[in-house]
Amino acid sequence: MRKRMFGVMVLLMAAAAFQVSAGITGEEVMERVYDRPAGDDMTAQMLMGITNARGSTRDRDIVQFSMDAGGIDKKLMFFTSPADVRDTSFMTWSYEDGSDDDQWIYLPALRRVRRIASDSRHDSFMGSDFTYDDLSQRHPSADDHALLREEQVNGSDAYVVESVPVDDEPYSRTVSWISKDSYIGLQREFYDDAGRLYKKLVIDQAEEIDGYWVITDMTMSNLSSGSNTRIQIKDVSFSIGLDDSFFSERQMRLGPPRR
Repeated sequence: MRKRMFGVMVLLMAAAAFQVSAGITGEEVMERVYDRPAGDDMTAQMLMGITNARGSTRDRDIVQFSMDAGGIDKKLMFFTSPADVRDTSFMTWSYEDGSDDDQWIYLPALRRVRRIASDSRHDSFMGSDFTYDDLSQRHPSADDHALLREEQVNGSDAYVVESVPVDDEPYSRTVSWISKDSYIGLQREFYDDAGRLYKKLVIDQAEEIDGYWVITDMTMSNLSSGSNTRIQIKDVSFSIGLDDSFFSERQMRLGPPRR
């Protein structure tokens, strides 16, 4: 009787797994996240709050611009305060064909634009809990994806997808909770080579603005150091008429345009 019951349980579990996998695959989920419409161009104000393990917070104000430049997603961020980071700028070009991103940073103290080397992509971005790579638009082909299950997160139905890097990375895998309705990420866990959870990204708020879903409040926590970084986004505007030439080293030095 026990063997028969065990056999029935195995069949039921297999049937449930088939129902999940038959609907959509992990790769398809992440492709829909990547392909989610984001408008032709956009600008927004950002507040970055970096909190250390002792609870002390440093705030940084940023203005960001982005543009779909025909196969290349371009982003340019300008730090406007406080004084120790003012006039620093950061630019990323993400390629839809899966090529490695190009990234540059302008450091006003050195008065030069420096290209971010590939072996520095996992360094801390401006002292935050985000890395340079975290701020890029990771192509689905960079990982192997598996749909683990479906569940609710804060009342939202979500796909849970495990992603294992194809190439060497400082983490062994990530697990992402993706909204079934909007294909916005709800949270993401990062695991080290020993399989331990060491970073967690939580999306606290996402809004639909002019027909596009925008993440407006998120926090990255470093579980080993006890620090966290919160990014809040406001004053979002789409279709502002940016030109492709705006995303240049020259503009990085000039700073944001005056409104």
